[in-house]
Amino acid sequence: MAEASKEVEREILNLLRIYKDGHMERLTVCDFVQATYDVINQVSSKDITIDPNTCVSARLYLPKQVENQPEKKFSVLVFYHGGGFCIESAFSSLYHNYLNSLSSKANIIIVSVEYRLAPEHPLPTGYEDSWQALQWVVSETNNDAWLQNHADFGRVFVGGDSAGGNIAHNMVMKIGSSEGMKVIKGMVLEHPYFWGVEKLEWEIGNTVSSIDAESADLVWPLICPGTSGNDDVMVNPFVEGAPSLAGLGCEKAMVCVAGKDLLRDRGRLYYEKLKASGWKGEVELLESDGEDHVFHLFNPACDNALEMMQRLVDFFNCE
Repeated sequence: MAEASKEVEREILNLLRIYKDGHMERLTVCDFVQATYDVINQVSSKDITIDPNTCVSARLYLPKQVENQPEKKFSVLVFYHGGGFCIESAFSSLYHNYLNSLSSKANIIIVSVEYRLAPEHPLPTGYEDSWQALQWVVSETNNDAWLQNHADFGRVFVGGDSAGGNIAHNMVMKIGSSEGMKVIKGMVLEHPYFWGVEKLEWEIGNTVSSIDAESADLVWPLICPGTSGNDDVMVNPFVEGAPSLAGLGCEKAMVCVAGKDLLRDRGRLYYEKLKASGWKGEVELLESDGEDHVFHLFNPACDNALEMMQRLVDFFNCE
């Protein structure tokens, strides 16, 4: 039995290794860094617990320029990290470094949400945690001094990369369908994870992306078992019967895609479908030519990452 348990059935991207006896292990183990003051970006960070029962938590970022202007209120970004719903963390160096930089350059308060991960906590747990965190922020009754003293609750944004982009979309759709919940200012989807049973032309035989279609087919049924599979409306918002994107609960949106990314055309399609849906907001598309999935996290100093950062800064600060 011990030998059988070591037999690998399959591996899924850089996410999970699945053994024949059913147990799984993560292929990527992220590091954890402490919240601290970033001297270079001049941003303070701290960790807070939103719900001690579920351990839903977040890392908050407060730029010095915001802290030094107590008479003024600033925008807030509720951010959801990527990682296929099963790896990464709001407390990893990858996201800590990225969000320190974004917070500093955009002069925006960031709430980076730590939601529970599959496979130990399959979806919809991650969605439920993410919704709880978003409600905690927008309720305006949260007990956090940084938010109470500095946040403009009329300028709340929701965003995320990859799986976090999927979460952001589903949270903003839920805002639009929730009675009595105020529409937020904007939404940013960075290389969002959407998929479907029927493949787009770009996804067939693609060899330039770090993601392959065969592996992508395996992700959703594993992290969200018991659903309708890759045409579940939470991962395929374009499938017949999915809620109309006209119900998106924000005033404006930005969709970022990367030229080599397997998920590129799903992001393009989202942009086109949103424009044609009858939604009353404004949407923009940024495509980074020659780049792969979430390149801006791994190579933040490259020209395309700098361009993407500036477009995000403009998006958050444009009235």
